[in-house]
Amino acid sequence: MVSGPIFTARSTGVCRLNWCSMAESQNELPRHIVIVPDGNRRWAKSRGLPAFIGHERGAATAEKIFDHALKLGIQNLTFWGSSYDNVTKRSSEEVEFLFKLFGSYFAKLLEDKERILEKNHIRVRVLGRWRETFPESVRSVIEDIIRKTGSYTERNFTLLMAYSGVDEMTAAVAAVADDARKNGTLMVTPETVKRALWTRDLPPVDLVIRTGGEPHWSSGLLMWDVADAELYFTEMLWPDFSPEEFNKALAYYTGRERRRGA
Repeated sequence: MVSGPIFTARSTGVCRLNWCSMAESQNELPRHIVIVPDGNRRWAKSRGLPAFIGHERGAATAEKIFDHALKLGIQNLTFWGSSYDNVTKRSSEEVEFLFKLFGSYFAKLLEDKERILEKNHIRVRVLGRWRETFPESVRSVIEDIIRKTGSYTERNFTLLMAYSGVDEMTAAVAAVADDARKNGTLMVTPETVKRALWTRDLPPVDLVIRTGGEPHWSSGLLMWDVADAELYFTEMLWPDFSPEEFNKALAYYTGRERRRGA
């Protein structure tokens, strides 16, 4: 049983941050949170630093927020790691650094596997076109951690790498069309589409947190799964994002009346 600052419901429409047991308020937590960590390069530029310093600080922030979300009991956490354009259209120097950063991040996660992933039964997923764009040294580490955590079922930690929502939806449509050719009685339903998505084993997104003060959608981020999500935008650049700001996003979520289009 994990105890910590958990957000509880409100009859007045205002959410309170209380110290209580996970069992008492688990139903108030978003089941699936997606984080778009924008602003690494702008953070570095504003300080007269090279972009790679911003990426390094951003990776450190990601580790901190991952640990915080774990303590709060978030069951499904998804991070936007990079878009397809990030690793195919930026300068070769920046892309090479990103690959090194990704490799060291996954290697560290793998080293900590028994302490964090195995202890908490966290399955790691990596979605996107990373297999065709990342160097073999990084791919092998990612494949290793995916394989070693594949049997865990309690929590999911998903990273979007060389990801494009257009790619995901295109692949899903192609898969459904292929199934329809094989099975002439196939009915296309929301369930049919969901089973064809890369996120087929993940629940719909409840909350999207985007940093950086630019509230736009990135490369069709999880277009199907965010249909009923609450959106939280903050001016804070990602390297400055903190557990306290994460808590504010949760307070925003619990303070919303989720109508799901009704």
